[in-house]
Amino acid sequence: MILGLFTTITAIAGSTHGKVFQHLSELPLDLMTFDFIVSGGGTGGSVIASRLSENKAFNVLLIEAGPDTADQLGLSIPGWGLGKGTENPSQFIWNYESVPQEGWNGRKAGIPRGRGLGGSSAVNGMVYTRGSKDDYDNWARVTGDPGWSWNALRPYIRRSERWTPPAGGRNATGEYDPAVHGYMGRVETSLPWDGHLEHDIRTIRNAEIQKAEFPLVLDGNAGRSIGVTWMQSTIGNGTRSSAATAYLGDPVRKRGNLAILLNTQVLRVHPVVSSVRRLDIRTVEVISSDGGTAVKFTAKKELVLSGGVIGTPHILLNSGIGNRTELESLGVASILDLPDIGKGITEHVAANLVWDTVPLNTTTIDQDLAYAMWQQNRTGPLTATFTHQILWSKIPSSSTLFKEWKDPSTGTTSPHLELPLDAAQNAYLALLTPYSRGSLRLASSNPLLPPLIDLGLLTHPFDMAAIKEGVRIMKRFYSGPAWEGYITGFRGPDPDVLSNEEFEKRIRDNAITFYHPVGGSAMSKRGEKRGVVDGELKVKGVRGLRIVDASVFPYVLTAHTQAPVYILAERAADLILTSWGG
Repeated sequence: MILGLFTTITAIAGSTHGKVFQHLSELPLDLMTFDFIVSGGGTGGSVIASRLSENKAFNVLLIEAGPDTADQLGLSIPGWGLGKGTENPSQFIWNYESVPQEGWNGRKAGIPRGRGLGGSSAVNGMVYTRGSKDDYDNWARVTGDPGWSWNALRPYIRRSERWTPPAGGRNATGEYDPAVHGYMGRVETSLPWDGHLEHDIRTIRNAEIQKAEFPLVLDGNAGRSIGVTWMQSTIGNGTRSSAATAYLGDPVRKRGNLAILLNTQVLRVHPVVSSVRRLDIRTVEVISSDGGTAVKFTAKKELVLSGGVIGTPHILLNSGIGNRTELESLGVASILDLPDIGKGITEHVAANLVWDTVPLNTTTIDQDLAYAMWQQNRTGPLTATFTHQILWSKIPSSSTLFKEWKDPSTGTTSPHLELPLDAAQNAYLALLTPYSRGSLRLASSNPLLPPLIDLGLLTHPFDMAAIKEGVRIMKRFYSGPAWEGYITGFRGPDPDVLSNEEFEKRIRDNAITFYHPVGGSAMSKRGEKRGVVDGELKVKGVRGLRIVDASVFPYVLTAHTQAPVYILAERAADLILTSWGG
């Protein structure tokens, strides 16, 4: 492998567009040029490549480090998860790991990210939650661009979504609001295949008894989720709907102006023309995932980075774009001093809570029968994930927490806490609005080595205090007549029984994340020195380079992150097309 030896693609377009190339060596290098190059075929990149190639005047190249995810049974069946039914499941995952986390008593956090077409949307838990109205309205304030507000983004929400009936077609009236969904979009979304289980019924009854604090909300994706909502998932006809299946299906792959290059890793980006005023960066350096000689491609119009919250900052840093002092200390030549690259990463941290319960009246279906049901008509337990309902909760404004720390939520519609409701015995209480921030930096000047990732979990005192209040909220939720005959006790960790030291130790020793890291290339106002991209997602101080993935989020939203990335990418596609008269 010789990283300094390149073949540069500059010739005229030929007949090779409209194909999926499994290996860099398959590309006829003397016949290809592109208007747009999209680096990363994950959630954001799939949307961008699909939408840009709708315009036949533009040639588009999509580069993805991993393999195709189409026709992978283990990825298609929602109830199986990644390991079952998938040959060599590790090929679809970047198995990143954090450095030892001070806030976790030295434990490391796993940071799995999707690798392959569709990215994390091809391997995740398929939860479809958009976040609150205030989350997006604050995007508009942070960027100075009203186009990122909730109301302005509604057309993009509908354009990305295709609401479908639950698998098997049961009547789900009363579990969602038809007015807030899209029906002609790409990503299929739905409710669970089966009806109300005993835990669901008890939750509904509890919502009547404790409606002031835990109301039943018709639709958690209407911008105001606080209360109990029915869980919506990116599942259609009992099958996972990923960015690859939704945006890169057979009709899209057959477009004559789109080429998809798989199993090819992006190493760096490079300037095309340098001036005293601004860099022009439209060249990407790639190498086959199995090694070999590096190759450069140059876009005629724009290069779009969609490598994800880990991949995109890593590529930029390897390119000499980032904190100049840090880069030069590793022997990486700095071409643009953007100190915020890799900074401000945020993640949802979750505490493990345990209740004592008696068995519920449930009907179980063995795996062989479940698989037979799925094969026959795409129904049964394999068409769903892990729960029917989610509790979204807000710490009361009168809490003593907010006398010491400013409320980190974006507004009254934003919850602080999330609890997926799944028969209660073991539950994970997620803090959605952490103060703690992490970072990503290079381990060395070798672009093939993984970066050093510090999520900064539970390093700010607010986060532990908020979890403590969250446990008390959950204790109130699982109390009262709705739970008689089912909940028999709370094992904790209980802040009202344990000492502060013991409570915090148990939280730190057993906390997990929800695999929702964002940031590292944050949006901010045009002209501000802080941040990495402006409201149009253009990298500051650069021509020709944009970022479209969760790394541009200035903070983690009160949501699972795939739906916000779809929304971001749909608007980004319009911003790019508008810039070029498309």
